[in-house]
Amino acid sequence: MTDTGTQLQPSRPKKKRLTRRQKRRLSRGVQYVVFVAAVAAFAATADWGRLRNQFAQGSIARQMFPDVITLALKNTVLYTLSGFVVGLVLGMVIALMRLSSVGPYRWLATVYIEIFRGLPALLIFIFVGVAVPLAFPGTEIVGGTYGKVALALGLVSAAYMAETIRAGIQAVPKGQMEAARSLGFSPAKAMVSIIVPQAFRIILPPLTNELVLLFKDSSLVLFLGVTLEERELSKFGRDLASTTANSTPILVAGLCYLLVTIPLSYVVRRMESKSQEAIR
Repeated sequence: MTDTGTQLQPSRPKKKRLTRRQKRRLSRGVQYVVFVAAVAAFAATADWGRLRNQFAQGSIARQMFPDVITLALKNTVLYTLSGFVVGLVLGMVIALMRLSSVGPYRWLATVYIEIFRGLPALLIFIFVGVAVPLAFPGTEIVGGTYGKVALALGLVSAAYMAETIRAGIQAVPKGQMEAARSLGFSPAKAMVSIIVPQAFRIILPPLTNELVLLFKDSSLVLFLGVTLEERELSKFGRDLASTTANSTPILVAGLCYLLVTIPLSYVVRRMESKSQEAIR
């Protein structure tokens, strides 16, 4: 017998849960909405007239050419390349010292890496511009500003390149050294002719990325006190911005930086993708 006082309750349909893919789509959609809303709010509230007057004066931008290319950009490239060469050579030496079986070599390389990776690049520039001429009178004549910048950038980049080169050398299979030794190569000759070339194929992307960083760090040359003919992009743009009381030269200088750094960054990504494909 059934209890007449008990009423049968109809079963409620179960709520359909979202799948993982649906949740991801929903989350992505919310992010897009927030992004579009933020861009729209910025576009609606920004004073574009004042921005244009301060950063996009065509007459001032035209006055910068061709000097911004033939002088400022050229000097920036020269500073970067000279610092990169010094850093690469010094970094190779330090990396080999770091891998040496001789204890003092390893300790000296470790101390160098820790010091120059821990100090800001600005302090290195000030040290090279002030302390080195005081310690070694007459050296400020050798190389001039270009020599100082090459030394400062080289000292900074060598610490990072040394660790990159060391990692690349250690990534080469140990069997390569053993095979070279079995063919009669000395350890030094095997390292130079067999191991290092293979290591550079591995470390080429991070070294190119270091070149991009050096290109931007070259802006610190202004702390060395350069002449008008030795100005790089940042100093060139800053001087014109002060003269014209307008920020258009700074924007043009920034675009010139991007003219070099964006293609280099693309090259780095291409090399990294190719190296990953080769590993697969």
